[in-house]
Amino acid sequence: MKDFTQHGNTTTFDHCVNVARTSYRINHALHLHADDKDLILTALLHDYFLYDWHDHSHPLHGYTHADTAADNAVRDFPLDTEEEKAIRSHMWPLNISRIPSSRIAWIISAADKICSAKETLSGRHSGMGLKTTDGK
Repeated sequence: MKDFTQHGNTTTFDHCVNVARTSYRINHALHLHADDKDLILTALLHDYFLYDWHDHSHPLHGYTHADTAADNAVRDFPLDTEEEKAIRSHMWPLNISRIPSSRIAWIISAADKICSAKETLSGRHSGMGLKTTDGK
């Protein structure tokens, strides 16, 4: 995940870390009481699709990567059904039929939109506490 660019100059790995941090903050700031361990694990795996979507070999990436990420995550990690569903639904409303069905899914979906917008528009990790794993 560190080898693939996600948004702007942000790697997929750093994007997932940003989403995990933002999800944690949303959960606690809004007193949503989602399980932190499940929330962080799911946020870290929500874009575990393991390919470069910029190379034009995945033209429907926005619509398909959530399923690819969930399939890879279930294959490589012991996830429960709620965590798998949260990964599959994180692209709502783009994937209109995949409405988030749990507190964790809603938090990750919201955090993903916040982080994606920030990363795409700024190309930097300043503000909102978003930082890369190397401290930038």
